[in-house]
Amino acid sequence: MAATAYGVNDAATVKVWGRKLLRESIAATRFYNLIGEGSDSIIQKFNDLSKGPGDRVTNILRVKGSGAGVSGDSTLEGNEESLTTYTDNTLIDQLRHAFRSAGQMSEQRVPFSMREEHRLALTDWFSERLDTAIANTLAGNTAQGDTKYTGSNATTAPTSNNRMFVYGTADESLSATNTITLTQIDNAVEKAKTNSPLIRPIKIGGEEWYTCYLHPYQVTNLRTATTTGQWLDIQKAAMQGGRVADNPIFTGALGVYNRTVLHEATRIPQGVNSSTSAAITTVRRALFLGAQSASICFGRNSASKESMRWVEKFFDYENQLGVAAALIWGIKKNVYNSQDLGVITISSYATAAT
Repeated sequence: MAATAYGVNDAATVKVWGRKLLRESIAATRFYNLIGEGSDSIIQKFNDLSKGPGDRVTNILRVKGSGAGVSGDSTLEGNEESLTTYTDNTLIDQLRHAFRSAGQMSEQRVPFSMREEHRLALTDWFSERLDTAIANTLAGNTAQGDTKYTGSNATTAPTSNNRMFVYGTADESLSATNTITLTQIDNAVEKAKTNSPLIRPIKIGGEEWYTCYLHPYQVTNLRTATTTGQWLDIQKAAMQGGRVADNPIFTGALGVYNRTVLHEATRIPQGVNSSTSAAITTVRRALFLGAQSASICFGRNSASKESMRWVEKFFDYENQLGVAAALIWGIKKNVYNSQDLGVITISSYATAAT
């Protein structure tokens, strides 16, 4: 009886595992639901480099017109307005990692497939790295200078109009009395609507929404706020009306407050000292997000086919199996005309409960 089988290093197996690895890695990230190809996406994906050469994507922002127009039969010719556009670049680079067995006897001693465990380990590793890079990028975590942890691009600090401190003036000024409350969510919504440029909400079912990601320490501070009109309001407003719960940005949400979907994310980074650029362990930067907060790009074989490069190799006369994966990608916070486009950081004092 003949049977079809695909062994180690078979071309078909490599492609299948490469696609599966990327899909599972991205799906396991906390920020996966924010990625989309439209301009209303919070993290907009660009596939420009997935089919051809290049190491960067140039994104163009057109700002709204500001001309007054003309009335009646007044002459329009000569009173036209020119378009105002700004550009920003997102670089991509290759990120690789590998796991390797000690040898056949080590594999003999355990009741599982070493090859499968290598794949699962790489899935965990890439999902954690992607999550970390996205959080560092959006928060402007300049304390992290290694671009392997910031999505192939150097981070840029939050711009002056796009950062908030809980009753403080800098991350290093925050103390135990400066914990986050729902008041800061209200203030962020107000800032988003009046900022220049405006922070656009995303539209779901004809309604406009923002989203906010908080560190678990900040979530605890919200939950334990006892003053009137705090956490209880989230519970009352959880998933307001309509079919919003069917939309991915509501998956796993803590609740909804003032048209803002609240999420918890463990990799929200620490604060940064404005003078020394050192990390501040007692501060976290919550991320209040609107449309086009960041751009994410993938290289060839990493986007349209949802695949990363998968390599299996034997060492020491085929005694040891090594498994490696590589992803060509980049993410960058959108900054146009020296202003963040779609993100506000909310810095608050936040430490583990005692």
